[in-house]
Amino acid sequence: MIRHLENARIVTSEGVQHGSLMIEDGCIAALDADAPKGAVRHDMGGDLLLPGLIDLHGDAIEKEVEPRPNAFFPLPVALAAIDRRMAAAGVTTAFHGISFAEGELGVRDVEFAETLARALHGFTGAVDHRVHVRYELTDAGSEARVTRLIDEGVASLLSFMDHTPGQGQFKDAAAYGAYFGRVYAKEDGEILDKISAKQAEAGNIVARVERLAAHARPHGVALAGHDDEGAERVTFMARVGATISEFPLDLDTARAGRAAGLVTLFGAPNVLRGRSQSGALSARDAIAAGVAGALCSDYAPQAMLPALGVLTCEMGMGWGQAIDLLSGAPARATGLTDRGEIAQGKRADLIRVRGAGGALSVAATWVAGAQVYGFGEP
Repeated sequence: MIRHLENARIVTSEGVQHGSLMIEDGCIAALDADAPKGAVRHDMGGDLLLPGLIDLHGDAIEKEVEPRPNAFFPLPVALAAIDRRMAAAGVTTAFHGISFAEGELGVRDVEFAETLARALHGFTGAVDHRVHVRYELTDAGSEARVTRLIDEGVASLLSFMDHTPGQGQFKDAAAYGAYFGRVYAKEDGEILDKISAKQAEAGNIVARVERLAAHARPHGVALAGHDDEGAERVTFMARVGATISEFPLDLDTARAGRAAGLVTLFGAPNVLRGRSQSGALSARDAIAAGVAGALCSDYAPQAMLPALGVLTCEMGMGWGQAIDLLSGAPARATGLTDRGEIAQGKRADLIRVRGAGGALSVAATWVAGAQVYGFGEP
Protein backbone atom coordinates (compact mmCIF):
# COMPACT_ATOMS: atom_id res chain seq x y z
CA MET A 1 0.00 0.00 0.00
CA ILE A 2 1.20 3.50 -0.86
CA ARG A 3 0.24 6.24 1.56
CA HIS A 4 0.30 9.92 0.63
CA LEU A 5 0.38 12.34 3.58
CA GLU A 6 -0.73 15.73 2.27
CA ASN A 7 -1.07 19.29 3.55
CA ALA A 8 1.57 18.85 6.26
CA ARG A 9 4.22 21.10 7.74
CA ILE A 10 7.15 18.72 7.30
CA VAL A 11 10.16 19.14 9.59
CA THR A 12 13.44 18.21 7.92
CA SER A 13 17.05 19.05 8.70
CA GLU A 14 16.53 22.21 6.65
CA GLY A 15 13.56 23.41 8.70
CA VAL A 16 9.81 23.38 8.10
CA GLN A 17 8.28 23.09 4.64
CA HIS A 18 4.65 22.78 3.64
CA GLY A 19 3.98 19.84 1.37
CA SER A 20 3.41 16.10 1.09
CA LEU A 21 5.20 12.86 1.86
CA MET A 22 4.76 9.47 0.22
CA ILE A 23 5.26 6.16 2.06
CA GLU A 24 5.93 2.92 0.21
CA ASP A 25 7.24 -0.41 1.52
CA GLY A 26 7.80 1.08 4.97
CA CYS A 27 10.08 3.86 3.72
CA ILE A 28 9.80 7.49 2.70
CA ALA A 29 9.51 7.19 -1.08
CA ALA A 30 9.31 10.87 -1.98
CA LEU A 31 8.65 14.39 -0.75
CA ASP A 32 6.28 16.69 -2.62
CA ALA A 33 5.52 14.16 -5.34
CA ASP A 34 2.07 13.72 -6.87
CA ALA A 35 0.01 10.93 -5.36
CA PRO A 36 0.10 7.89 -7.66
CA LYS A 37 -3.09 6.19 -8.72
CA GLY A 38 -4.45 3.95 -5.97
CA ALA A 39 -2.54 5.65 -3.14
CA VAL A 40 -4.31 6.10 0.21
CA ARG A 41 -4.39 9.84 0.76
CA HIS A 42 -4.37 11.47 4.19
CA ASP A 43 -4.98 15.19 4.74
CA MET A 44 -2.75 16.28 7.63
CA GLY A 45 -4.75 19.49 8.06
CA GLY A 46 -1.62 21.61 8.31
CA ASP A 47 -0.26 19.64 11.28
CA LEU A 48 3.44 19.16 11.86
CA LEU A 49 5.02 15.97 10.52
CA LEU A 50 8.23 15.02 12.33
CA PRO A 51 10.59 12.05 12.31
CA GLY A 52 9.84 9.61 15.12
CA LEU A 53 11.73 10.30 18.33
CA ILE A 54 14.66 8.05 19.29
CA ASP A 55 15.06 7.64 23.05
CA LEU A 56 18.53 6.49 24.06
CA HIS A 57 17.93 6.34 27.82
CA GLY A 58 14.55 5.66 29.38
CA ASP A 59 13.86 4.17 32.81
CA ALA A 60 10.05 4.31 32.58
CA ILE A 61 9.86 0.56 32.00
CA GLU A 62 10.87 0.05 35.65
CA LYS A 63 7.65 1.69 36.87
CA GLU A 64 5.57 -0.39 34.46
CA VAL A 65 7.10 -3.56 35.91
CA GLU A 66 7.08 -2.41 39.55
CA PRO A 67 4.56 0.43 39.93
CA ARG A 68 4.93 0.30 43.71
CA PRO A 69 7.77 -1.15 45.82
CA ASN A 70 7.57 -4.97 45.72
CA ALA A 71 4.35 -4.89 43.66
CA PHE A 72 5.34 -6.56 40.39
CA PHE A 73 3.18 -6.82 37.30
CA PRO A 74 3.51 -9.76 34.86
CA LEU A 75 6.06 -8.87 32.19
CA PRO A 76 3.61 -9.21 29.25
CA VAL A 77 1.37 -6.61 30.92
CA ALA A 78 4.28 -4.26 31.61
CA LEU A 79 5.73 -4.58 28.11
CA ALA A 80 2.39 -3.94 26.44
CA ALA A 81 1.91 -0.87 28.65
CA ILE A 82 5.33 0.65 27.86
CA ASP A 83 4.76 -0.06 24.17
CA ARG A 84 1.53 1.96 24.15
CA ARG A 85 3.12 4.67 26.23
CA MET A 86 6.03 5.07 23.81
CA ALA A 87 3.79 5.19 20.74
CA ALA A 88 1.62 7.86 22.37
CA ALA A 89 4.71 9.91 23.25
CA GLY A 90 5.98 9.81 19.66
CA VAL A 91 8.94 7.54 20.49
CA THR A 92 9.41 5.12 17.61
CA THR A 93 12.76 3.66 18.73
CA ALA A 94 13.20 3.15 22.47
CA PHE A 95 16.38 2.07 24.27
CA HIS A 96 15.09 0.93 27.66
CA GLY A 97 17.58 1.26 30.49
CA ILE A 98 17.89 -1.95 32.52
CA SER A 99 20.30 -1.71 35.44
CA PHE A 100 22.70 -4.39 36.59
CA ALA A 101 23.73 -3.40 40.10
CA GLU A 102 23.98 -6.24 42.61
CA GLY A 103 22.50 -5.46 45.99
CA GLU A 104 19.89 -2.99 44.81
CA LEU A 105 16.19 -3.70 45.06
CA GLY A 106 13.18 -4.34 42.84
CA VAL A 107 13.75 -4.42 39.11
CA ARG A 108 17.40 -3.55 39.69
CA ASP A 109 18.04 -6.97 41.18
CA VAL A 110 20.46 -8.51 38.70
CA GLU A 111 18.59 -11.77 38.18
CA PHE A 112 15.35 -9.93 37.55
CA ALA A 113 17.18 -7.46 35.31
CA GLU A 114 18.46 -10.27 33.11
CA THR A 115 14.97 -11.77 32.89
CA LEU A 116 13.53 -8.39 31.92
CA ALA A 117 16.25 -7.77 29.33
CA ARG A 118 15.57 -11.10 27.64
CA ALA A 119 11.80 -10.55 27.70
CA LEU A 120 12.19 -7.09 26.19
CA HIS A 121 14.54 -8.38 23.49
CA GLY A 122 11.99 -11.02 22.49
CA PHE A 123 9.04 -8.62 22.55
CA THR A 124 7.46 -7.40 19.32
CA GLY A 125 5.36 -4.30 19.85
CA ALA A 126 4.15 -1.28 17.97
CA VAL A 127 7.48 0.55 18.24
CA ASP A 128 11.09 -0.64 18.01
CA HIS A 129 12.20 -1.67 21.52
CA ARG A 130 15.90 -2.16 22.33
CA VAL A 131 17.82 -3.08 25.47
CA HIS A 132 20.11 -0.50 27.03
CA VAL A 133 22.24 -2.37 29.56
CA ARG A 134 23.24 -0.06 32.40
CA TYR A 135 26.18 -1.67 34.16
CA GLU A 136 27.31 -0.61 37.63
CA LEU A 137 31.09 -0.91 37.46
CA THR A 138 31.50 -1.88 41.11
CA ASP A 139 29.32 -4.98 40.56
CA ALA A 140 31.96 -7.61 39.83
CA GLY A 141 29.47 -10.45 39.62
CA SER A 142 27.40 -8.96 36.80
CA GLU A 143 30.26 -8.68 34.33
CA ALA A 144 29.59 -12.24 33.18
CA ARG A 145 25.86 -11.50 32.83
CA VAL A 146 26.52 -8.45 30.70
CA THR A 147 28.97 -10.41 28.56
CA ARG A 148 26.28 -13.06 27.93
CA LEU A 149 23.74 -10.46 26.90
CA ILE A 150 26.23 -9.00 24.43
CA ASP A 151 27.10 -12.42 23.00
CA GLU A 152 23.43 -13.32 22.54
CA GLY A 153 22.55 -10.07 20.77
CA VAL A 154 20.27 -8.88 23.56
CA ALA A 155 22.15 -5.64 24.30
CA SER A 156 22.02 -2.76 21.81
CA LEU A 157 23.56 -0.11 24.06
CA LEU A 158 25.89 -0.49 27.06
CA SER A 159 26.49 2.33 29.52
CA PHE A 160 29.00 2.35 32.35
CA MET A 161 27.80 3.68 35.72
CA ASP A 162 29.65 4.27 38.98
CA HIS A 163 27.52 5.47 41.88
CA THR A 164 30.26 5.30 44.49
CA PRO A 165 29.92 8.35 46.76
CA GLY A 166 32.52 11.06 46.30
CA GLN A 167 32.18 11.47 42.54
CA GLY A 168 29.52 11.46 39.87
CA GLN A 169 25.89 11.77 40.96
CA PHE A 170 26.55 11.38 44.70
CA LYS A 171 29.02 13.96 45.96
CA ASP A 172 29.33 12.36 49.38
CA ALA A 173 28.08 9.48 51.52
CA ALA A 174 25.29 11.65 52.94
CA ALA A 175 23.83 12.25 49.48
CA TYR A 176 24.07 8.54 48.68
CA GLY A 177 22.45 7.58 51.98
CA ALA A 178 19.65 10.11 51.57
CA TYR A 179 18.78 8.70 48.16
CA PHE A 180 18.74 5.03 49.15
CA GLY A 181 17.04 5.76 52.43
CA ARG A 182 14.25 7.64 50.65
CA VAL A 183 13.81 5.48 47.54
CA TYR A 184 14.54 2.02 48.94
CA ALA A 185 13.92 2.53 52.68
CA LYS A 186 17.37 1.20 53.56
CA GLU A 187 18.81 1.50 57.07
CA ASP A 188 22.07 3.36 57.76
CA GLY A 189 24.00 0.14 58.41
CA GLU A 190 22.94 -1.40 55.13
CA ILE A 191 23.88 1.78 53.27
CA LEU A 192 27.35 1.85 54.86
CA ASP A 193 27.88 -1.77 53.83
CA LYS A 194 26.96 -0.90 50.24
CA ILE A 195 29.39 2.03 50.23
CA SER A 196 32.22 -0.14 51.61
CA ALA A 197 31.61 -2.80 48.96
CA LYS A 198 31.72 -0.20 46.20
CA GLN A 199 34.92 1.36 47.49
CA ALA A 200 36.58 -2.06 47.63
CA GLU A 201 36.03 -2.47 43.88
CA ALA A 202 37.40 0.94 42.85
CA GLY A 203 40.74 -0.43 41.68
CA ASN A 204 39.11 -2.85 39.24
CA ILE A 205 36.92 -0.40 37.34
CA VAL A 206 39.26 0.67 34.53
CA ALA A 207 40.16 -2.88 33.52
CA ARG A 208 36.49 -3.87 33.66
CA VAL A 209 35.48 -1.05 31.30
CA GLU A 210 38.27 -1.92 28.89
CA ARG A 211 37.31 -5.60 28.81
CA LEU A 212 33.61 -5.04 28.28
CA ALA A 213 34.10 -2.26 25.74
CA ALA A 214 36.47 -4.41 23.69
CA HIS A 215 33.95 -7.24 23.83
CA ALA A 216 30.96 -5.07 22.89
CA ARG A 217 32.39 -3.19 19.92
CA PRO A 218 32.64 -6.16 17.50
CA HIS A 219 29.00 -7.00 18.30
CA GLY A 220 27.82 -3.57 17.19
CA VAL A 221 26.83 -2.52 20.70
CA ALA A 222 26.98 1.26 21.20
CA LEU A 223 28.85 2.44 24.32
CA ALA A 224 28.19 5.30 26.73
CA GLY A 225 29.60 6.85 29.86
CA HIS A 226 27.10 7.76 32.58
CA ASP A 227 27.18 10.80 34.90
CA ASP A 228 30.57 11.68 33.46
CA GLU A 229 32.68 14.19 35.36
CA GLY A 230 35.91 15.74 34.14
CA ALA A 231 37.87 15.77 30.91
CA GLU A 232 39.91 12.71 31.92
CA ARG A 233 36.75 10.61 32.25
CA VAL A 234 35.26 11.54 28.86
CA THR A 235 38.61 11.20 27.12
CA PHE A 236 38.93 7.69 28.54
CA MET A 237 35.40 6.79 27.42
CA ALA A 238 36.10 8.03 23.90
CA ARG A 239 39.32 6.01 23.84
CA VAL A 240 37.50 2.74 24.60
CA GLY A 241 34.99 3.41 21.80
CA ALA A 242 32.09 5.23 23.49
CA THR A 243 29.96 7.49 21.30
CA ILE A 244 27.73 8.91 24.05
CA SER A 245 28.27 10.79 27.34
CA GLU A 246 25.11 10.52 29.44
CA PHE A 247 24.30 13.42 31.75
CA PRO A 248 27.72 15.12 32.04
CA LEU A 249 27.72 16.80 35.43
CA ASP A 250 29.03 20.24 34.49
CA LEU A 251 29.65 22.47 31.49
CA ASP A 252 33.39 21.80 31.39
CA THR A 253 32.77 18.04 31.18
CA ALA A 254 30.16 18.55 28.46
CA ARG A 255 32.58 20.69 26.48
CA ALA A 256 35.30 18.06 26.88
CA GLY A 257 32.87 15.38 25.76
CA ARG A 258 31.95 17.29 22.64
CA ALA A 259 35.63 17.94 21.92
CA ALA A 260 36.26 14.19 22.22
CA GLY A 261 33.55 13.51 19.64
CA LEU A 262 30.93 12.20 22.06
CA VAL A 263 27.20 12.92 21.83
CA THR A 264 26.41 14.56 25.16
CA LEU A 265 23.00 13.33 26.34
CA PHE A 266 20.63 15.27 28.59
CA GLY A 267 17.15 14.60 29.91
CA ALA A 268 14.07 16.06 28.26
CA PRO A 269 12.41 16.44 31.71
CA ASN A 270 15.35 18.67 32.65
CA VAL A 271 14.54 20.91 29.66
CA LEU A 272 10.81 20.89 30.34
CA ARG A 273 11.15 21.67 34.06
CA GLY A 274 14.04 24.09 33.60
CA ARG A 275 16.32 22.25 36.01
CA SER A 276 17.71 18.84 36.96
CA GLN A 277 15.74 16.89 39.58
CA SER A 278 19.05 15.82 41.18
CA GLY A 279 20.61 19.28 41.18
CA ALA A 280 23.01 18.50 38.32
CA LEU A 281 23.70 20.63 35.24
CA SER A 282 20.68 22.38 33.71
CA ALA A 283 20.01 21.02 30.24
CA ARG A 284 18.86 24.49 29.17
CA ASP A 285 22.23 25.92 30.21
CA ALA A 286 24.00 23.15 28.26
CA ILE A 287 21.88 23.86 25.18
CA ALA A 288 22.46 27.60 25.45
CA ALA A 289 26.22 26.95 25.71
CA GLY A 290 26.12 24.73 22.60
CA VAL A 291 27.35 21.60 24.39
CA ALA A 292 24.17 19.45 24.32
CA GLY A 293 24.25 16.77 21.65
CA ALA A 294 20.96 14.93 22.23
CA LEU A 295 17.96 14.61 24.53
CA CYS A 296 16.38 11.47 26.03
CA SER A 297 13.30 10.70 28.09
CA ASP A 298 15.35 9.80 31.22
CA TYR A 299 12.36 8.82 33.36
CA ALA A 300 9.44 10.43 31.44
CA PRO A 301 8.82 9.67 27.74
CA GLN A 302 5.93 12.12 27.74
CA ALA A 303 8.46 14.95 28.27
CA MET A 304 10.31 14.52 24.97
CA LEU A 305 7.90 16.22 22.59
CA PRO A 306 7.03 19.12 24.93
CA ALA A 307 10.78 19.64 25.44
CA LEU A 308 11.06 20.04 21.67
CA GLY A 309 8.38 22.73 21.94
CA VAL A 310 10.40 24.51 24.64
CA LEU A 311 13.46 24.50 22.39
CA THR A 312 11.64 25.99 19.41
CA CYS A 313 9.23 28.32 21.20
CA GLU A 314 11.00 29.49 24.35
CA MET A 315 14.67 29.07 23.47
CA GLY A 316 14.50 30.22 19.85
CA MET A 317 16.07 27.13 18.31
CA GLY A 318 15.27 26.30 14.68
CA TRP A 319 13.12 23.25 14.05
CA GLY A 320 15.80 21.42 12.08
CA GLN A 321 18.39 21.83 14.83
CA ALA A 322 15.89 21.02 17.58
CA ILE A 323 14.54 17.79 16.09
CA ASP A 324 18.10 16.62 15.49
CA LEU A 325 18.57 16.50 19.28
CA LEU A 326 15.71 14.02 19.60
CA SER A 327 16.01 12.00 16.38
CA GLY A 328 19.02 12.56 14.16
CA ALA A 329 21.80 12.69 16.76
CA PRO A 330 20.52 9.65 18.71
CA ALA A 331 20.37 7.68 15.45
CA ARG A 332 23.93 8.61 14.51
CA ALA A 333 25.25 7.86 18.00
CA THR A 334 23.94 4.29 17.83
CA GLY A 335 24.65 3.59 14.17
CA LEU A 336 20.99 3.57 13.09
CA THR A 337 21.56 4.88 9.58
CA ASP A 338 18.08 3.98 8.33
CA ARG A 339 16.16 6.48 10.50
CA GLY A 340 16.32 9.72 12.46
CA GLU A 341 15.23 12.21 9.80
CA ILE A 342 12.64 12.82 7.14
CA ALA A 343 14.45 12.16 3.88
CA GLN A 344 13.90 10.00 0.85
CA GLY A 345 14.89 6.37 1.47
CA LYS A 346 14.73 6.61 5.26
CA ARG A 347 12.42 4.40 7.29
CA ALA A 348 8.95 5.92 7.60
CA ASP A 349 9.02 6.44 11.37
CA LEU A 350 6.86 9.55 11.65
CA ILE A 351 4.73 11.50 14.10
CA ARG A 352 1.86 13.88 13.43
CA VAL A 353 2.03 16.69 15.97
CA ARG A 354 -0.38 19.38 17.11
CA GLY A 355 -0.14 22.30 19.50
CA ALA A 356 2.73 24.65 20.24
CA GLY A 357 5.50 25.16 22.76
CA GLY A 358 5.38 22.94 25.82
CA ALA A 359 1.89 21.80 24.80
CA LEU A 360 2.98 19.83 21.71
CA SER A 361 1.18 16.50 21.51
CA VAL A 362 1.09 13.45 19.24
CA ALA A 363 -1.96 12.96 17.03
CA ALA A 364 -0.60 9.92 15.15
CA THR A 365 2.49 7.72 15.04
CA TRP A 366 3.78 5.60 12.16
CA VAL A 367 6.51 2.97 12.51
CA ALA A 368 8.02 1.65 9.27
CA GLY A 369 5.04 3.11 7.46
CA ALA A 370 2.34 1.48 9.59
CA GLN A 371 0.17 3.65 11.81
CA VAL A 372 0.48 2.38 15.37
CA TYR A 373 -1.17 5.19 17.29
CA GLY A 374 -3.70 7.91 16.59
CA PHE A 375 -7.25 9.01 16.74
CA GLY A 376 -9.53 9.84 13.87
CA GLU A 377 -8.72 8.19 10.58
CA PRO A 378 -6.82 4.88 10.81
